Amino acid sequence: MSELERVPPGVDPSVPSSARVYDYLLGGKDHLAVDRVVADRLLTVAPDTRLVARANRVFLVRAVRQMAEMGIRQFIDLGTGIPTSPSVHEVARQVNPACRVVYVDNDPVVQLHANVLLASEPGVAGIRADLRQPEELLSDPHVTGLIDFDQPVGVLMLAVLHFVMDDEDPAGIVKRFRDRMAPGSQLVLSHTMAESDPEAIKQLQITTANSPAQAVFRTHEQVLRLFDGFELLEPGLVPVQDWRSGDDELPLLDGVPRLRVDGGVGVLA
Repeated sequence: MSELERVPPGVDPSVPSSARVYDYLLGGKDHLAVDRVVADRLLTVAPDTRLVARANRVFLVRAVRQMAEMGIRQFIDLGTGIPTSPSVHEVARQVNPACRVVYVDNDPVVQLHANVLLASEPGVAGIRADLRQPEELLSDPHVTGLIDFDQPVGVLMLAVLHFVMDDEDPAGIVKRFRDRMAPGSQLVLSHTMAESDPEAIKQLQITTANSPAQAVFRTHEQVLRLFDGFELLEPGLVPVQDWRSGDDELPLLDGVPRLRVDGGVGVLA
Protein backbone atom coordinates (compact mmCIF):
# COMPACT_ATOMS: atom_id res chain seq x y z
CA MET A 1 0.00 0.00 0.00
CA SER A 2 1.39 3.43 -0.87
CA GLU A 3 2.16 6.19 1.60
CA LEU A 4 -0.69 8.21 0.17
CA GLU A 5 -3.20 5.38 0.68
CA ARG A 6 -2.33 5.20 4.38
CA VAL A 7 -3.02 8.86 4.99
CA PRO A 8 -6.02 9.36 7.31
CA PRO A 9 -8.94 11.47 6.06
CA GLY A 10 -8.33 15.19 6.38
CA VAL A 11 -4.53 14.90 6.35
CA ASP A 12 -2.49 16.56 3.58
CA PRO A 13 0.50 14.23 2.90
CA SER A 14 2.51 17.13 1.46
CA VAL A 15 2.43 19.16 4.69
CA PRO A 16 4.64 18.18 7.66
CA SER A 17 3.11 17.86 11.12
CA SER A 18 4.98 18.78 14.28
CA ALA A 19 3.30 15.89 16.12
CA ARG A 20 4.38 13.36 13.50
CA VAL A 21 7.93 14.77 13.28
CA TYR A 22 8.18 14.40 17.05
CA ASP A 23 6.80 10.87 16.82
CA TYR A 24 9.51 9.99 14.29
CA LEU A 25 12.25 11.45 16.51
CA LEU A 26 10.94 9.39 19.44
CA GLY A 27 11.07 6.21 17.35
CA GLY A 28 7.33 5.94 16.72
CA LYS A 29 5.55 4.67 13.63
CA ASP A 30 2.90 7.30 12.95
CA HIS A 31 4.58 9.62 10.48
CA LEU A 32 4.69 10.28 6.74
CA ALA A 33 7.48 10.81 4.24
CA VAL A 34 7.17 14.59 4.49
CA ASP A 35 7.69 14.39 8.26
CA ARG A 36 10.78 12.23 7.88
CA VAL A 37 12.25 14.76 5.43
CA VAL A 38 11.98 17.49 8.07
CA ALA A 39 13.42 15.33 10.84
CA ASP A 40 16.22 13.86 8.73
CA ARG A 41 17.37 17.26 7.51
CA LEU A 42 17.52 18.45 11.10
CA LEU A 43 19.38 15.31 12.14
CA THR A 44 22.06 15.96 9.53
CA VAL A 45 23.05 19.20 11.29
CA ALA A 46 21.99 18.25 14.82
CA PRO A 47 22.40 14.47 15.13
CA ASP A 48 21.63 14.53 18.86
CA THR A 49 18.08 15.78 18.23
CA ARG A 50 16.60 12.33 18.90
CA LEU A 51 18.19 12.40 22.34
CA VAL A 52 16.87 15.91 22.97
CA ALA A 53 13.36 14.74 22.02
CA ARG A 54 13.65 11.86 24.47
CA ALA A 55 15.02 14.20 27.14
CA ASN A 56 11.99 16.44 26.66
CA ARG A 57 9.79 13.41 27.26
CA VAL A 58 11.70 12.54 30.43
CA PHE A 59 11.23 16.16 31.56
CA LEU A 60 7.46 15.72 31.12
CA VAL A 61 7.47 12.54 33.21
CA ARG A 62 9.50 14.16 36.00
CA ALA A 63 7.35 17.29 36.07
CA VAL A 64 4.03 15.40 36.09
CA ARG A 65 5.21 13.07 38.84
CA GLN A 66 6.32 16.03 40.93
CA MET A 67 3.01 17.86 40.41
CA ALA A 68 1.04 14.77 41.44
CA GLU A 69 3.23 14.35 44.52
CA MET A 70 2.51 18.00 45.38
CA GLY A 71 -1.21 17.27 45.33
CA ILE A 72 -2.35 18.27 41.83
CA ARG A 73 -5.07 15.90 40.66
CA GLN A 74 -6.07 17.38 37.28
CA PHE A 75 -4.04 18.14 34.19
CA ILE A 76 -4.45 19.72 30.75
CA ASP A 77 -1.80 18.60 28.24
CA LEU A 78 -1.70 21.12 25.38
CA GLY A 79 -0.12 19.95 22.14
CA THR A 80 0.08 16.44 23.50
CA GLY A 81 1.24 14.84 20.25
CA ILE A 82 0.75 11.22 19.26
CA PRO A 83 0.29 9.20 22.47
CA THR A 84 3.55 7.89 23.89
CA SER A 85 3.90 5.76 27.01
CA PRO A 86 4.24 6.68 29.79
CA SER A 87 1.63 9.36 29.15
CA VAL A 88 0.48 12.04 31.56
CA HIS A 89 -2.37 10.06 33.08
CA GLU A 90 -0.19 6.96 33.47
CA VAL A 91 2.47 8.91 35.37
CA ALA A 92 0.02 10.90 37.51
CA ARG A 93 -2.05 7.85 38.42
CA GLN A 94 1.01 6.06 39.73
CA VAL A 95 0.86 8.69 42.49
CA ASN A 96 -2.93 8.97 42.77
CA PRO A 97 -5.36 6.89 40.66
CA ALA A 98 -7.97 9.66 40.93
CA CYS A 99 -6.03 12.05 38.67
CA ARG A 100 -7.93 13.41 35.66
CA VAL A 101 -6.37 14.45 32.35
CA VAL A 102 -7.52 16.23 29.20
CA TYR A 103 -5.24 15.82 26.18
CA VAL A 104 -5.42 18.56 23.54
CA ASP A 105 -4.00 18.67 20.04
CA ASN A 106 -5.09 20.15 16.70
CA ASP A 107 -3.65 17.31 14.58
CA PRO A 108 -6.28 14.89 13.18
CA VAL A 109 -3.86 11.94 13.45
CA VAL A 110 -3.43 12.64 17.16
CA GLN A 111 -7.20 12.73 17.56
CA LEU A 112 -7.61 9.37 15.83
CA HIS A 113 -5.16 7.77 18.25
CA ALA A 114 -6.73 9.48 21.24
CA ASN A 115 -10.19 8.21 20.31
CA VAL A 116 -8.92 4.64 20.20
CA LEU A 117 -6.56 4.63 23.18
CA LEU A 118 -8.58 6.71 25.61
CA ALA A 119 -12.09 5.48 24.87
CA SER A 120 -12.15 3.12 27.86
CA GLU A 121 -10.24 5.37 30.30
CA PRO A 122 -12.57 7.05 32.83
CA GLY A 123 -11.44 10.50 33.87
CA VAL A 124 -9.36 10.95 30.70
CA ALA A 125 -10.37 12.71 27.48
CA GLY A 126 -8.72 13.68 24.23
CA ILE A 127 -10.00 16.62 22.20
CA ARG A 128 -9.04 18.25 18.94
CA ALA A 129 -8.58 21.94 19.63
CA ASP A 130 -6.04 24.73 19.08
CA LEU A 131 -4.35 26.39 22.05
CA ARG A 132 -4.30 29.59 19.97
CA GLN A 133 -8.05 29.70 20.61
CA PRO A 134 -8.00 29.36 24.41
CA GLU A 135 -11.55 30.56 25.07
CA GLU A 136 -13.00 27.94 22.76
CA LEU A 137 -10.72 25.26 24.20
CA LEU A 138 -11.51 26.10 27.81
CA SER A 139 -15.25 25.98 27.14
CA ASP A 140 -15.12 22.53 25.54
CA PRO A 141 -17.48 20.20 27.44
CA HIS A 142 -14.72 17.63 27.94
CA VAL A 143 -12.64 20.29 29.67
CA THR A 144 -15.45 21.73 31.75
CA GLY A 145 -16.60 18.22 32.63
CA LEU A 146 -13.23 17.02 33.93
CA ILE A 147 -11.41 20.15 35.10
CA ASP A 148 -12.45 22.17 38.14
CA PHE A 149 -10.72 25.53 37.77
CA ASP A 150 -11.50 26.38 41.39
CA GLN A 151 -8.86 23.78 42.30
CA PRO A 152 -5.16 23.66 41.30
CA VAL A 153 -4.56 22.34 37.81
CA GLY A 154 -1.38 21.36 36.00
CA VAL A 155 -1.17 22.92 32.53
CA LEU A 156 1.45 21.43 30.24
CA MET A 157 2.81 23.29 27.21
CA LEU A 158 5.73 21.09 26.23
CA ALA A 159 7.40 21.84 22.91
CA VAL A 160 4.30 23.58 21.60
CA LEU A 161 4.59 27.35 22.07
CA HIS A 162 7.47 27.53 19.59
CA PHE A 163 4.87 26.72 16.94
CA VAL A 164 2.98 29.87 17.92
CA MET A 165 4.26 32.82 15.90
CA ASP A 166 5.02 36.15 17.56
CA ASP A 167 2.00 37.82 15.96
CA GLU A 168 -0.20 35.10 17.51
CA ASP A 169 0.80 36.39 20.96
CA PRO A 170 2.14 33.35 22.85
CA ALA A 171 2.41 35.34 26.09
CA GLY A 172 -1.24 36.37 25.76
CA ILE A 173 -2.23 32.74 25.27
CA VAL A 174 -0.42 31.71 28.45
CA LYS A 175 -2.09 34.60 30.29
CA ARG A 176 -5.56 33.41 29.26
CA PHE A 177 -4.87 30.03 30.81
CA ARG A 178 -3.23 31.61 33.84
CA ASP A 179 -6.30 33.77 34.43
CA ARG A 180 -8.43 30.63 34.77
CA MET A 181 -6.00 28.74 37.02
CA ALA A 182 -6.47 28.65 40.80
CA PRO A 183 -3.60 29.50 43.18
CA GLY A 184 -1.29 26.53 43.55
CA SER A 185 -1.71 25.58 39.89
CA GLN A 186 1.44 24.83 37.91
CA LEU A 187 2.62 25.54 34.38
CA VAL A 188 5.09 23.17 32.70
CA LEU A 189 6.68 24.61 29.59
CA SER A 190 9.50 23.67 27.23
CA HIS A 191 10.64 25.57 24.15
CA THR A 192 13.26 25.50 21.38
CA MET A 193 15.90 28.11 22.07
CA ALA A 194 17.56 30.81 20.01
CA GLU A 195 20.79 29.68 21.68
CA SER A 196 20.68 26.54 19.50
CA ASP A 197 23.26 25.97 16.78
CA PRO A 198 22.62 28.54 13.99
CA GLU A 199 22.84 25.92 11.23
CA ALA A 200 20.30 23.71 12.97
CA ILE A 201 17.94 26.68 13.27
CA LYS A 202 18.45 27.57 9.61
CA GLN A 203 17.78 24.05 8.34
CA LEU A 204 14.64 23.64 10.41
CA GLN A 205 13.29 27.02 9.30
CA ILE A 206 13.98 26.28 5.63
CA THR A 207 12.37 22.86 5.77
CA THR A 208 9.24 23.89 7.65
CA ALA A 209 8.64 27.40 6.27
CA ASN A 210 4.94 28.26 5.97
CA SER A 211 3.85 24.89 7.38
CA PRO A 212 2.26 23.91 10.71
CA ALA A 213 5.68 22.59 11.78
CA GLN A 214 7.34 26.00 11.42
CA ALA A 215 9.02 26.92 14.71
CA VAL A 216 10.16 30.12 16.38
CA PHE A 217 13.43 29.99 18.30
CA ARG A 218 13.16 32.35 21.28
CA THR A 219 15.85 33.59 23.63
CA HIS A 220 16.15 32.59 27.27
CA GLU A 221 14.73 35.95 28.34
CA GLN A 222 11.80 35.69 25.92
CA VAL A 223 10.86 32.25 27.22
CA LEU A 224 11.23 33.40 30.82
CA ARG A 225 8.62 36.09 30.11
CA LEU A 226 6.13 33.36 29.21
CA PHE A 227 6.23 32.44 32.93
CA ASP A 228 5.06 35.91 34.01
CA GLY A 229 2.81 35.51 37.05
CA PHE A 230 4.35 32.16 37.99
CA GLU A 231 7.17 31.48 40.43
CA LEU A 232 9.73 29.21 38.82
CA LEU A 233 10.69 26.15 40.82
CA GLU A 234 14.35 25.20 41.09
CA PRO A 235 16.42 24.79 39.00
CA GLY A 236 14.55 27.40 36.91
CA LEU A 237 14.50 27.48 33.12
CA VAL A 238 17.24 25.08 32.03
CA PRO A 239 17.97 22.57 29.25
CA VAL A 240 15.40 19.81 29.65
CA GLN A 241 18.07 17.17 30.23
CA ASP A 242 19.26 19.16 33.27
CA TRP A 243 15.88 19.66 34.98
CA ARG A 244 15.95 17.68 38.24
CA SER A 245 18.30 15.15 36.67
CA GLY A 246 19.56 12.15 38.56
CA ASP A 247 16.32 10.46 39.57
CA ASP A 248 15.52 8.86 36.20
CA GLU A 249 17.42 7.24 33.41
CA LEU A 250 18.15 10.04 30.94
CA PRO A 251 19.46 9.77 27.37
CA LEU A 252 23.18 10.46 27.27
CA LEU A 253 23.89 13.85 25.75
CA ASP A 254 27.58 14.33 25.06
CA GLY A 255 28.18 18.02 25.62
CA VAL A 256 25.79 20.79 24.59
CA PRO A 257 23.19 19.62 22.03
CA ARG A 258 23.02 21.57 18.79
CA LEU A 259 19.23 21.82 19.09
CA ARG A 260 18.60 23.27 22.53
CA VAL A 261 15.27 22.85 24.32
CA ASP A 262 14.83 24.50 27.70
CA GLY A 263 12.10 23.72 30.21
CA GLY A 264 10.78 24.87 33.54
CA VAL A 265 7.91 24.56 36.00
CA GLY A 266 6.14 27.57 37.49
CA VAL A 267 3.70 27.76 40.41
CA LEU A 268 0.85 30.27 40.51
CA ALA A 269 0.81 32.11 43.83
